[in-house]
Amino acid sequence: MKARANPLAGIALVLAACACFAMLDTTTKFVSASVPLLMALWFRYAFQAVATSAVVLPRRGLSVLRTRHLPFQILRGLLLLTSSLLAFISLRYMPVGEFTAIVMLAPLALTLLAATVLKEFVSPLRWLLVAGGFAGTLVIIRPGGETFSWASLLPLGLVVTNVWFQVLTSKLARTEDPVTTHLYTGWVGTLLSSLTLPFVWRSIASASLWGFLCVMGAAATIGHFMLILAYQRAPAATLTPYLYAQIAFAMLGGLLVFDHVPDGLSLLGMATIAICGAAGAWLTVVENRRLVLEPLEA
Repeated sequence: MKARANPLAGIALVLAACACFAMLDTTTKFVSASVPLLMALWFRYAFQAVATSAVVLPRRGLSVLRTRHLPFQILRGLLLLTSSLLAFISLRYMPVGEFTAIVMLAPLALTLLAATVLKEFVSPLRWLLVAGGFAGTLVIIRPGGETFSWASLLPLGLVVTNVWFQVLTSKLARTEDPVTTHLYTGWVGTLLSSLTLPFVWRSIASASLWGFLCVMGAAATIGHFMLILAYQRAPAATLTPYLYAQIAFAMLGGLLVFDHVPDGLSLLGMATIAICGAAGAWLTVVENRRLVLEPLEA
């Protein structure tokens, strides 16, 4: 059953999802100092897959697994797993806030994809916003500067995989039940990451570490569910500007857990990315309204 349109509820759900994702990234950075990276990655997906199945299968049965596009479902799961792996590695070496800001380039990078691959028209203003977003990224990374390291480039790889993940998500959303897609994503990630488990498994005696791993899995699971609920209640163009709140939540997590405050240049770069991204989303709303009004005026 399709949820009723409720933009305010959609915005609230997106903000809650952003808080969950910031919690996921902050906890991941904390846990990765003590738990093997691939083991933590497996736990994050296993928690999501099992929790989602436990909630969905008793209510919907095995029919929820029916899909018209199994290869695309598997590819989507592989793309998200790759994004998660790059995120886990990046967070081991980068502050949470700076990492999140670079990752939020993905909506702007979609503009490049639309122009180069899909051959869509891109207005000069959109090109200016894309250039501004990438300029903000250079300010954060600062190639050749004292703060630059190879790890600073990893989030850019994540942006590429995330862009294709979003394109595939948009394609599947036209015909697939979002709960079905969510289930497949969790289980594809779990099964693929399980292949590495025999080589990286290590006994964890600390109850607190197991607790943090559970927080990490719960934050990912709840965050993705909230996104699904949000997009059922409001269009993407309405919700996209609010996704940039994740940068603020990430900075808060970095401050509270790691006592990290970004320097002035990093703050400038983060603000530039957020402003350009939010302006791009606002421009989408304006363009969509224009497309609706033009036939009425003809």
